[in-house]
Amino acid sequence: MESLTVTEQIYLIAIWHLQDNAYGVKIREKIIDLTGKKMVFGTLYNNLDTLAKKGYVMAEKGDPAKNKGGNTRVFYSLTDEGKKALLESRELQKTLWESVPDNAFEA
Repeated sequence: MESLTVTEQIYLIAIWHLQDNAYGVKIREKIIDLTGKKMVFGTLYNNLDTLAKKGYVMAEKGDPAKNKGGNTRVFYSLTDEGKKALLESRELQKTLWESVPDNAFEA
């Protein structure tokens, strides 16, 4: 399996955190909360589309939002492939960092 990029990991973790409430605005808010970095919606939806094409997330249209002028929200969820890729990335990171001593970067 192809390794996930850090960006892909951030998106998948944000979706995992949000569970059934993972739609664009909330995903963006969670990513900002997790990383402290701003992002524009174009970037958000581009990355979500890429993750869907790779089979890591599934996009499903929900009911129109009552207080948002009737816009239909698209909800995202992790696929089994996405969960597997995320766990493999976690294990790789863990293995890599275990090989680096805690004091490796001290002056």
